[in-house]
Amino acid sequence: MKAIVCTKYGPPEVLQLQDVKKPTPKNNEVLIRIVATSVTASDCIIRKLNPSPLKLRGLMIGLLLGFKKPRSSILGMVLAGNIEYAGKKVTRFKVGDAVFAQTVKSRLRLRLGAYAEYVCLPEDSLMAIKPSNLAYEEAATIPYGGLLAQYFLKKSNIQRGQNVLVYGASGSIGTSAVQLAKIFGATVTGVCSTTNLELVKSLGADTVIDYTKEDFTKTGQRYDFILNAVGTKKAQLQCENSLTLNGKHMTVDDESPTFEQEDFMLLKELTENGQLKPVIDRCYPLEQMVEAHKYVEQGHKKGNVVIIVDGTNPMI
Repeated sequence: MKAIVCTKYGPPEVLQLQDVKKPTPKNNEVLIRIVATSVTASDCIIRKLNPSPLKLRGLMIGLLLGFKKPRSSILGMVLAGNIEYAGKKVTRFKVGDAVFAQTVKSRLRLRLGAYAEYVCLPEDSLMAIKPSNLAYEEAATIPYGGLLAQYFLKKSNIQRGQNVLVYGASGSIGTSAVQLAKIFGATVTGVCSTTNLELVKSLGADTVIDYTKEDFTKTGQRYDFILNAVGTKKAQLQCENSLTLNGKHMTVDDESPTFEQEDFMLLKELTENGQLKPVIDRCYPLEQMVEAHKYVEQGHKKGNVVIIVDGTNPMI
């Protein structure tokens, strides 16, 4: 099968299209022919890591992921596709089912493999029948940003009527966080650049702030929860003066969340009833994975960047 192999840690060019052995499913696994996947910020972070055995953090990363190259050389953690084979112990799915999934249940359990034509996943993975109202490429964008946004919003114990600010509201996590916060009943402020103002408004944000023209920490407005959906590539927000008395501020890199099947099923339900909508910036064929990574690393994508793995499959 065709797959994108990460030959070593480094720039996008370390990703190479290769012929590799098609995986064989175990009795409790399904074999999925992947139609679409997505390039996430986590994919880029893993690809360019430089673990050092001389430093404690580098040693821990190296032991988890591999030192000279990723132990799981085929990256990718989200997908949508069709089940081609189901192991004899599998009961949740059958051959022919259209599914979407996230291969990773936690950042400490990094099962990858979605940058390929096929992948095997245990039936108890974060996986469900694809929402019928979503195309494959749309379904592939839901798990990553949706699960992370949901985790941090629940962690903050958002209540109906509270004020929530999402910094980086136009990215994969941010677009999901804006929508989910509104679904949970919050009043939402999104912070983004000028070009993304209309997008964030269309997702339901009550107020949108252009960070190139206005500093939200100087408006005098206070929030019950501020989510920095951008992560470590931006400096920590100095926003203590923008929080209510019991307000909380979290950055998506603050914790290593563990996701549950019920979290995944909630995302499926919300997409099926039209409350949670996918946001796609652009699509690339599998052969252009290097270009896709370069684009994501620019830090200006709107929502998600999708990779079409099987271009012959109708996007329905």
